[in-house]
Amino acid sequence: MADQNVPPRRPRDDRAWDGRQDPTPDAYREHGPSTAYGPTGHQPGQLPYHQAPYPAGPQPGRPQSAYPTVVDPGHDPARRGPRWVGPDGLGGPTGPGGPGLPNLDDDGDPGRRVGRRRALAAIGGTAAVVAGGAALAMTPQVRGLLDLGGDAPIGDATGTTVTDGSSVRPGGQQPSTVRTYTEQNESYMGSRAGAALKRNTPTGGRTFSGPAAAAEATEVTVKTVLAKDPVRHLASRATFGATPKLLADIKRMGIDAWVREQLEPEKIAPSAAELKLSELPTLKLSPQQLRDQRDALNERGAQPERELVDATIARQIWSERQLFEVMVDFWNDFLHVAADFDGGEVYRASFDTDVVRRHALSSYPEMLVAANKHPALLLYLNQNDSRADAVNENLARENLELYSVGVDGGYTEKDVRQAALLQTGRGVNDGQYVFRPERHYLGKVKILGFTHANNSDDPKKADAAIDAYIAYIALHPSTAKYVAQSLATRFVSDTPPKSLVDRLAKTYAANKGMIKPMLMTLFSSSEFWASVGQKVRRPMEYLVATYRTLGVSPQASPAFEQRDSRRTAFAQGLRQVQDKMRELGQYPMGQPTPDGYPDVYVAWTSAGTMVNGWNEAGELIGGRRTQFTYTPPEKLVAKPPATAGAYVDALAQRLVHQKLSARERELILDVAGVSAGTRVDATFDGAVAAVARAILASPQHHLR
Repeated sequence: MADQNVPPRRPRDDRAWDGRQDPTPDAYREHGPSTAYGPTGHQPGQLPYHQAPYPAGPQPGRPQSAYPTVVDPGHDPARRGPRWVGPDGLGGPTGPGGPGLPNLDDDGDPGRRVGRRRALAAIGGTAAVVAGGAALAMTPQVRGLLDLGGDAPIGDATGTTVTDGSSVRPGGQQPSTVRTYTEQNESYMGSRAGAALKRNTPTGGRTFSGPAAAAEATEVTVKTVLAKDPVRHLASRATFGATPKLLADIKRMGIDAWVREQLEPEKIAPSAAELKLSELPTLKLSPQQLRDQRDALNERGAQPERELVDATIARQIWSERQLFEVMVDFWNDFLHVAADFDGGEVYRASFDTDVVRRHALSSYPEMLVAANKHPALLLYLNQNDSRADAVNENLARENLELYSVGVDGGYTEKDVRQAALLQTGRGVNDGQYVFRPERHYLGKVKILGFTHANNSDDPKKADAAIDAYIAYIALHPSTAKYVAQSLATRFVSDTPPKSLVDRLAKTYAANKGMIKPMLMTLFSSSEFWASVGQKVRRPMEYLVATYRTLGVSPQASPAFEQRDSRRTAFAQGLRQVQDKMRELGQYPMGQPTPDGYPDVYVAWTSAGTMVNGWNEAGELIGGRRTQFTYTPPEKLVAKPPATAGAYVDALAQRLVHQKLSARERELILDVAGVSAGTRVDATFDGAVAAVARAILASPQHHLR
């Protein structure tokens, strides 16, 4: 089979959902084919976005054996957001003219010392550089899907016969011999901004007897605007955002007890919002039920893959099992399967439940083995198309490059070919995982030191050989380092100290890939507690943290008017939050390509996204999304001080859980057009909403 840029279309054993039927008057904005997350259904002969052809050829910064980076001349590299990946590759901004910048408050008030827009931009501008240096945004890598070319060797895949290869993917090319980065986070950090960030990263460190001991013994020496408060730091990193109740709980329980409780999420009672997830009708349906009820669900306008995202957002905002939800999000980026892929409407919710959530705090090797037998991953990466006489290497490559050892993990193109041959036979039939022995390659294989005769025609033994290989690469030393690097990037710094990465990798290896010991090593390290202010919230995290700190309730407000009899207020509200996240360019399981979202600051530098987030904070402060209940802005502080300066201090303590700098305080007073000594009422003389939004635009809220 010749190399192609587009994998063959798999025979559909599952019809795509019919056209989307959500009405527009209820604010459920349905996105047309110009968005990166368009409808999963498609016209005959039209490729779904995840199978769009990508330009081939070697690209700087990526190994020739990996997927190329696509630089789109019509795309602003400083903006990361919704973009269409379609038949012509990476397109421009959504809409004919792009979304533009959202509106800020007018600057037309006569007598105002400093315009609100100017003051707000000054506050947020601090956040744009607070983690170090002016960021140079880089175009996100777009990864193509390529077939394994040539005829598979029969009998021994370990020989020297070249079964595929081209000028783009030379057979046997060793990735580490090409200029490359470990993975996409490091590729972004190769910029000058990344170098500046690295200079402010704590170096060296040690592991203590527990998190509390590490917190007490560690001195924060990095330059940061955040308070050097270990309780606030833990709440910011191990959850989706601090709240007054959360901070009080950690102080009452103690750091060690709180961490232990979070590591046993099954013992934490579901929140009121989690109980309300029963209002999402498709969430509890099995893949078979989703298939059987497809027509009825279409009639009701139900979208299972979007309801899964809705539920994930609800858990991020309201669940008490915050560390568990953070780890679910981490694995959804590391072992990534897009929610919106062609088949996600049937299988992605099951992948969430049976693979990611089941193993998020237990064993990564078990997670990877389970993922490789799940229809979602097998269809997402076209394993269902792969057979001994026509091998598709997509899943085999990603298992090595993204899901285990990493692009610099020591594998070769020969390893990819042999892994692809070994994994033939796995697929999906009638909605279930199947192993088809007639499609399976028989013959000796050797992959990264894993050797197997693979000569049994017993389906169970052949399938078990694949499981053994997956478990082997999941426990490979390169995988230990790759998981450790990714975990330290998520919790510590965009450029995590090597000392911590090495200790985390050692813990991973010693505990056979168990996750809880790694987290205990992490939270017991001086590097974690010394890294205050070293992470910037991504757009989704900023929005979720805003809901959390404002104390938004999942109950409908008295002002809510039911305009959609098919959905409850809660379901409608969650869909609107998801739509806003899509506008911001990040939502749970939203990356269309299998590399997941980057987790470093320089990948998300965008003035438009930042301003859009500030405006959404203004919507929430004003209680304009009536599907939820809000605390009126004049009641955010129980006993508002009588002077403007003291009131700003009290609001900052309530919303960002610390004092602001003198400069930031002055800028926020400028938003209201008053001085610190001006006497104000509980409404801040009508400016409390603008002041609260300005505080939520501060670096203290952008950092985690």
